[in-house]
Amino acid sequence: MNTGRTVLSQLMDFLPIREFRRCVERYRGNHHTRSFSCWDQFLCMAFAQLSYRESLRDIECCLRSMQRKLYHMGVRGKISRSTLADANEKRDWRIYADFAQVLISTARDLYVDDDFGVELEETVYALDASTIDLCLSLFPWARFRKTKGAIKLHTLLDLRGNIPTFISITDGKVHDVNILDDLIPEPGAFYVMDRGYLDFERLYVLNQCMAFFIIRSKRNTKFRRLYSRIVDKSTGLRCDQTIVLTGTKTQKRYPEKIRRIKYFDAGTDKRFSFLTNNFVAPAFVISELYRCRWQVELFFKWIKQHLRIKSFYGTSANAVKTQIWIAVSVYVLVAIVKKRLRLDDLSLYTILQILSVTLFEKTSLLQVLTSSDYNKCIAPSSNQLKLFNY
Repeated sequence: MNTGRTVLSQLMDFLPIREFRRCVERYRGNHHTRSFSCWDQFLCMAFAQLSYRESLRDIECCLRSMQRKLYHMGVRGKISRSTLADANEKRDWRIYADFAQVLISTARDLYVDDDFGVELEETVYALDASTIDLCLSLFPWARFRKTKGAIKLHTLLDLRGNIPTFISITDGKVHDVNILDDLIPEPGAFYVMDRGYLDFERLYVLNQCMAFFIIRSKRNTKFRRLYSRIVDKSTGLRCDQTIVLTGTKTQKRYPEKIRRIKYFDAGTDKRFSFLTNNFVAPAFVISELYRCRWQVELFFKWIKQHLRIKSFYGTSANAVKTQIWIAVSVYVLVAIVKKRLRLDDLSLYTILQILSVTLFEKTSLLQVLTSSDYNKCIAPSSNQLKLFNY
């Protein structure tokens, strides 16, 4: 059924416009703005993410070719490269960061009952960072090495639904472990991290806040074993110990007991040593939770491949952060659409690919996303000879 509205317009109906206006008013985003509002900017940048536009000229050319449909899509201002470039450079990026947090809160409520591979009632987060390389001559504010520029995307991923709950964009010089100072620990939640975050003083803060951590230990960590528990070695476990740190500095930074678990992965022929402050969960569950940490690595790989966060439309810090936060908003928006429309059989990648070629079609959004039978495509019979014989 033709609803008379474009797919892009229907997609934007899933956004809480009232909350967006509150974010704009909080930072006076539309102050001294005549025509091109923050909402127009968001729609243009969201369109660029959904349709894989490469540059501001690309965005301008595509949107102007659909000029008659823009008003009904919600864009009231005139589209031009200079206007969009000025908006990205001058309008506070925190508008879109706050709005992304609103969408993240909505998505987490929708995915709260999802299974992530481990039977556990508590919330589990995976913490990691990814580096985005930049040209130092174009981005002089993002100095990383002597002749290299970069920014870091620090992300705390909720494993239920793979929703990023915390994102911090810093320059490349900021060490990963420093981001622990910006986190607000959630009591009862698990924080799974690689050994790059091994800082016993910061881990002790998590322990004091009643949060649990799971982290790989380093080889030079000095400790003394107090006692051991029996483990089933057929599952890959090698030991489950309660230890105390004996290093000159570490025993002062973390004065309490820690649980140490050793695990052998037969598939990769690697041995892992985990440290945690949780003494209740089975040792095998702890090792499986660390295995799930790989989801945050896949998240970084996914957004770098399917969203525009490696090449930027502006060179200022404000423009870069604006683009990243709008990209995160688009990612979370697609996750919300998938859940509300009950598209369990479609991946986020498939939904993005379908949307990228149907944004200006006047068809029901649900029909667009469900009518394509790409998994059961049968070639029609024809008298045409085959080009290749298989």
